[in-house]
Amino acid sequence: MKQINWDEFTQVELRVGKIIAVDDFPEARNPAYKLQLDFGETIGIKKSSAQITELYTKAQLLDKRVVAVVNFPKKQIGPFMSECLVTGFHNDDNHVALCVPDQDVPLGSKLL
Repeated sequence: MKQINWDEFTQVELRVGKIIAVDDFPEARNPAYKLQLDFGETIGIKKSSAQITELYTKAQLLDKRVVAVVNFPKKQIGPFMSECLVTGFHNDDNHVALCVPDQDVPLGSKLL
């Protein structure tokens, strides 16, 4: 495992966003959703693609607060431009479980 220092870690903007829209992404190579996330007034709304269809329905995702990286460069994923990276962990079946705050924290809050 590569060691990083505190300054390197603090450069990663891990922020809390609320999923405000969920759409199917049939053009994706692997099953995925297209998400819109609200990160509050300062950061605003960003789009992301997430391969989370195995564990979550669209209804379960709407209004869910998640942790995402908001300072990566935009990434073209097929016909879709992703603006942030929603974080999660692979379970034993290799499906992605989202990284979520366990309390109601303000949108845009930075992981400390």
